[in-house]
Amino acid sequence: MASLSAFWRYGVVKTARKWRAAALSPLLAARGEAAVRSSYGVLMVPNWQDTTFRYCIFGTYGRDLADLLLGYPEDFVFVDIGANQGLYSLIAAQNPRCRRIIAFEPVPATHARLAANVALNDGAARTVLHPLAIADSAGEVTINVAADHTGTASLAGREGSSGAGDVTIRTINAPLVDPLLAGELPMFVKIDVEGLEAVVIAELAKTASFSRVAAIFYEVDDRWANAREIETRLRASGFTRFAKYGRGHHYDVLATRS
Repeated sequence: MASLSAFWRYGVVKTARKWRAAALSPLLAARGEAAVRSSYGVLMVPNWQDTTFRYCIFGTYGRDLADLLLGYPEDFVFVDIGANQGLYSLIAAQNPRCRRIIAFEPVPATHARLAANVALNDGAARTVLHPLAIADSAGEVTINVAADHTGTASLAGREGSSGAGDVTIRTINAPLVDPLLAGELPMFVKIDVEGLEAVVIAELAKTASFSRVAAIFYEVDDRWANAREIETRLRASGFTRFAKYGRGHHYDVLATRS
């Protein structure tokens, strides 16, 4: 029964949302609106040529993380690593228990859209934006960005990267990350960095702030990530519960402490 439910939610429904986005996007783009309200209730600056934007508008990503953020029951800080255009930072800001939002998005053009979207919605005063990527060293590196799908930008060096959209970004590692996360409230961390999740988690684990991380929602693609390796590292840091969201080789995991 569970597998049938997963097939329906992450196979049939998600595919239908993708088709709907493809069919309706040209019609909505023709309106020329200055801001578009997404299926998640937040406003976004139009970016219709981008698949990631269309998925945000039509709810293609589903409700899993959105509902976790909206329903978080105690005061917390949301840390959005790989924020892209800011969908989940904007959703977190809708929860009054979210006292602060710290978003990392290193690609300059995408970061500009993130900033514009934050300005459109409530919560801007609680949101801190960093044009940075978290990696195992600090400096400048090249990242490949697809013009029509910003959500696939990756530092992981996966096969098939064309190099056609290479841009230079800044990276920071644990010693530089730690002061950016300083505080007292528990943190809910989202990591979506297209294959570099294990590296980001390893750097977070080196910080003094990591003890305040209550939950991590991270993406896994079995084609280029080792889910067992990530879980083992997190268990060594005190995380004991792991819930899978999705099916097939590409899914998400919520890790929480006892």
